[in-house]
Amino acid sequence: MAKGSNVSLSSLSEHADSVMVSLSWSSPSGEGDADVSVLLLGADGKVRGSGDFYFYNNPTAADGSVQLLGSTPTENGTEDRIRLDLTPLPADVDRAVIAASRHRRAPFGELEGIRLTLKDGSGDDVLGFSIDDATVESAFVFGEVYRRNDEWKFRAVGQGYETGLAGLATDYGIEVDEDDDPDDGTVGAVEAQDPGVRDAEEHGPAAPSLGERPVGAGTAAVVEPVAAPLPLPAPRQPEPTAPAPARRVRTAKQKVTLPRTAKPSLAENDSWRTARLFPASSLKSDREREVRATSILLSVMAQVPEFGRRLTAAFGAPAGRMETFTEVSLPHGESPKRPDGILRVERAGKLWTALVETKTNGNALKPEQIQDYMDIASRRGYEAVITLSNDVALEGSPLVDVKVDGRRKHKVTLWHLSWAEVTQQAQMLLRHEGVRQESHAWLLQELLHYLQHENSGCHGFQNMGPAWVPVRNGIDEETLSPGDPRTVQVVESWERLVRQVCLRIGGELGAKVVPVQRAKRGTDPRSRRIEVADRFCVDGKLDAEIRIDGVPGILAISADLRMGRLRTSIEVAAPEQGYPLSWVKRLMKQLSEAPADLHVQTLLEGEAAGPRGTLEKLRLEPGDLLAKGPERITGFRLSLSKSVGNTRGNSESGFIRSVDAAVDRFHTTVVARLDQRAPRRPKSAAPMLEATA
Repeated sequence: MAKGSNVSLSSLSEHADSVMVSLSWSSPSGEGDADVSVLLLGADGKVRGSGDFYFYNNPTAADGSVQLLGSTPTENGTEDRIRLDLTPLPADVDRAVIAASRHRRAPFGELEGIRLTLKDGSGDDVLGFSIDDATVESAFVFGEVYRRNDEWKFRAVGQGYETGLAGLATDYGIEVDEDDDPDDGTVGAVEAQDPGVRDAEEHGPAAPSLGERPVGAGTAAVVEPVAAPLPLPAPRQPEPTAPAPARRVRTAKQKVTLPRTAKPSLAENDSWRTARLFPASSLKSDREREVRATSILLSVMAQVPEFGRRLTAAFGAPAGRMETFTEVSLPHGESPKRPDGILRVERAGKLWTALVETKTNGNALKPEQIQDYMDIASRRGYEAVITLSNDVALEGSPLVDVKVDGRRKHKVTLWHLSWAEVTQQAQMLLRHEGVRQESHAWLLQELLHYLQHENSGCHGFQNMGPAWVPVRNGIDEETLSPGDPRTVQVVESWERLVRQVCLRIGGELGAKVVPVQRAKRGTDPRSRRIEVADRFCVDGKLDAEIRIDGVPGILAISADLRMGRLRTSIEVAAPEQGYPLSWVKRLMKQLSEAPADLHVQTLLEGEAAGPRGTLEKLRLEPGDLLAKGPERITGFRLSLSKSVGNTRGNSESGFIRSVDAAVDRFHTTVVARLDQRAPRRPKSAAPMLEATA
């Protein structure tokens, strides 16, 4: 679409009542990112109240009409997804504005491939809009979905704001008082025209409404109804006073509230086991594991609405009443088929249905089985088939190949969900975002305990594949040649492992964690992996980069199979004010509890090699990191090295386990100790290394 053009959604698709909006971009440095937001406006073009502003601290509407689903890595960058269910939007909502803003007003001109894509309820792309003229703007309205003559339309807007979130929000009735003080841990404050909103940072948690009381839920306070109090005599009316100052809704990232510390056990000794809702110790076969895991997951999805919506919104399911079923027999030729589960969502009298096929441990999905389910779903008018296994899906490399009969009018979409994603979403809700009811929090806790039990079979990606051993031997013997298809399989397994590492860290931290792909826009995924595999044949290294929201740098991982070493590292920018010796001393203070074998190197302007040494020696002589010549210090590289496992499985000596352990150690002992705040940049200073937004 061209800027300013509009189109009726119903003219593009029969499934336009629920749409998926994706905002995507890439960064040449790998460090650029933006935060998406949605504003619901009335006929006057203004928000009705602060509750109409959806962003990372307020990602979901109570009626399910707006759901911010977070970011996912693409082959060329990052994609943030928004699910808009247009059916439950109130009649006084005239339009939904889709926007994005960058942290500390960084310009969108630093990003590439800025694009909006809209998919219909069946997952088909129906329109796209690219922003190619971004320069100094730090916020953009990408587009808007609006009502016109009882139908929904989309307009490509592409309006930028140099004033960032403040300028954008002011146009729609929200005043933003941004605070650029790096010593303040906030991003900004939104001052809405809703006097009932309280600033949790300045005034404490909001008081519950009449007839409600706060109840501890282990993650955050939840609200349950109680009997309304008896009416009191009307108080004497006070004299008129000046209006109270407007309250603020903070846009700073919410502080993480971890589950409450467990009370001392009443057990007589450690041999007593706590009773569990979902026991896993008695499971003996893969079939038992699959049946139980499917039933447990689907039942929790139906009972905890926030969790069920989080998992199904990305698949095109509406927000509504959910019911789940297991071991349902469906006719198919001479012999009926029994998918592991069926998921149904009812919204305004309409049903959305998906078949579910589950695998645990290292069991692979069977293409012929999935093909049968796709055919059954198409004949019966179902919307989707969802596969669930320990494997992680990659763009351009499907786990199973299925054929779609183009002669059939009804289209069925195939989606994949990994057990690692299920665990991450449960962690995000339970430990970082909270759920509304205490019983729901307990159900999620029991689900997490089951998924993480060693006998559940739901442990995520755990095998580098059959090509791992011959490729590893070929690297050692230097007999591997570029073009060997087995190397591409190893590269794909490496990408799956890295994506699972991101899911695990993101769930534990409650932060956005995505792999960084440094590829040209439009590069075919298959071609990119072949190029990486050819380099792997020559140098024997598997490299990856991870961006963690709030961390001042990119976490790099390099597995050198020829040397049997795994290196984790991060580059942090030098402050732009002060003296180099002060920078070094401050860095040493931050790393006071880091491992003594941590390697530190000074980065100099012009890519000249700077001084370096281990932390053990530099603690005694921090001045050894200062440049000996006139070169300007631009930053510091911190790295740890350890031996890497060589087996393909998930054993203690395996490659997968060693990568997990190395990343965990580096993040816990090094990255988490660094100053998370980006240094202030004077207006007169030249640009230096950019901290991750």
